[in-house]
Formats: sequence, C-alpha cells, structure tokens
Amino acid sequence: MNFYGRNKIPFLFIIDFECKKPVILPLAEIKSDEILYDISGIKNYTGGLRLNKKITFRKYPVSFRKYKKAFDKIQKHLYEGHTYLVNLTFPTEVKTNLTFREIFFNSTAKYKLFYRDKFVLFSPEIFVRIKNGKISSYPMKGTIDADIPDAANKILSDKKEFAEHITVVDLIRNDISIIAKNVAVKKFRYIDRIKTLNKNILQVSSEIVSDLPENYHKKIGDIIFRLLPAGSISGAPKKKTVEIIKEVENYDRGYYTGVFGYFDGQNLDCAVMIRYLEKIGDKIFYKSGGGITTYSDVKSEYRELIDKVYVPIAGNN
Repeated sequence: MNFYGRNKIPFLFIIDFECKKPVILPLAEIKSDEILYDISGIKNYTGGLRLNKKITFRKYPVSFRKYKKAFDKIQKHLYEGHTYLVNLTFPTEVKTNLTFREIFFNSTAKYKLFYRDKFVLFSPEIFVRIKNGKISSYPMKGTIDADIPDAANKILSDKKEFAEHITVVDLIRNDISIIAKNVAVKKFRYIDRIKTLNKNILQVSSEIVSDLPENYHKKIGDIIFRLLPAGSISGAPKKKTVEIIKEVENYDRGYYTGVFGYFDGQNLDCAVMIRYLEKIGDKIFYKSGGGITTYSDVKSEYRELIDKVYVPIAGNN
C-alpha cells in the first residue's frame, strides 16, 4: 500500500479482521468477472442484473443457549474490568435462491463488494475517508427496528446504546490521534434509515475529523493498518478485547469485520466489511453481531444479531 501510495497508483484493498491475508490490487489489474465493487458510487462495472423471481431467504441462527454461553463469558470479563465493550458475532446459516452476483447488483448500500464468488457484502458503515489532507471516520453503533413506535427517540435515549456508542467514538478518536492532529467529533449520534427485504432499521453513527501530515500518501498503508481492527467491530481496550473475542467466538471471522476500499492516487474511501455473506463448503453463512456492555440484555442482543441478517433488497418479498 505504501508503494502504491508513494507512486500515486490507484488501488483496491481488502483487509481481513486479523490483518493476515490482505489483498492489494492496482485498479487497472482488477477483472470484473472476479471482483466487483461499488464504493460510494465509484464502481468497476456498468449495467446490472435484474431479478425476475420471488426471493426466498431463510435464516438458521446459532441457538440462544450457545449465544448466552458466549455472552456470559463476556459479562465476566466486563465485571472483572478486562474490557468495557466487546463486539460479539456469530455466523448464521442462510438458505436463499439468490446468487452472490444477484445480491451484489440488487442490494442498496454505500459500499458493496463481490469477491470471486467467495463472499459478498453490502456495508452501510464508512471506516475512514481521506480527502484533501483530512481524515474522517464514521463509527456506527446502535441498531433498532424502524417500525417500533418512536424508534429514533428510543434508541437515542437508551443508556446501553449511549454507553456503547460513546465508548467506540472515544476509542476511534484516540486511534486517529496517533496518525493525525486536530481531532474533533464533528457530528455525534446521527441516524440513518436502511431498507431491507422484510423490514426497515435505524442505525446510529458519529463523524470524527482530523488533519493528516503532508505527504500522507507516502505512508497510506501505515495509516490504515495503525487504525485496525476497526473499533466498532472489536471493542475497548482494543488489544485485550480482541483476545476475548477469539476466546468466546470460537470461529474464524476471516474477511468479515475487516475493511475494504480504494485509493485514487490522492484520496481514499473505505468501509467496514459488515452485512456479509460467505460460502463455506456447500453452505452460505451470514456473519453478524453487536456490541456487549454491562448494560446489555442477552435476549435483546440475540435478537439484534438475528435482525442484522438481511439483504437490503426492498419491494421483492
């Protein structure tokens, strides 16, 4: 990444959660029959793939018993002071008549990626953007069913959601201060509405901005990797919390909750890889989860994990 940045060569990057298997490709070398991307409207394809069928999409989540066992382990770590926030995730098996290409072309999201028919994602969450020497981050924490009466006020006044959100904002603000200066929270807890196949949801985000040093493009890789893993999908303090995640989840996240994006030679835009489906063997799994704090209710968190298993294709259910 530093080489391409230093030489101002546009490239795509796909970085897994543990930063062990990064994929870095010059944009000129990407084949659209293998990799498709749409990054805030910057895409490597034209046209689409129309759906002429009724969608089937069934989910088979982890049992509540298994989820609660992991949840209880996290609560023990929380009460012992090892962590303040842990993002707990699980894979949910799904059965659908949609292909990954159909999901990619028909989903509505700021960020979409189809990777060699191995995984597809449609993420609403910006990780960082770099433009004209400024870096901005948009941590997303807090999800609620939009059809619940007074949903926006309920999520904004929820103590657990507030504690979770402010913890992540503080974590990412500290992360950015390592590689930039004049860090400020420009917007705190604003709401986006997302349409899905079966329901609408509201999600809460904040905006953090700061100034990068001159010639930042020469160390563009160092900048990104210093910020990983993303705070919104790990927790705080980050190093210890990642250890706890590996202990309690007991599965390989892979590229899920990593980041992907592009550098155009001067500016950069990338997303957290959430809302993610992956082929494992002959099955399809949708990986999802949420933040756990001492305020968390296990039944609500389990429901949130299931609610996040969706495809954002409206009007065809």
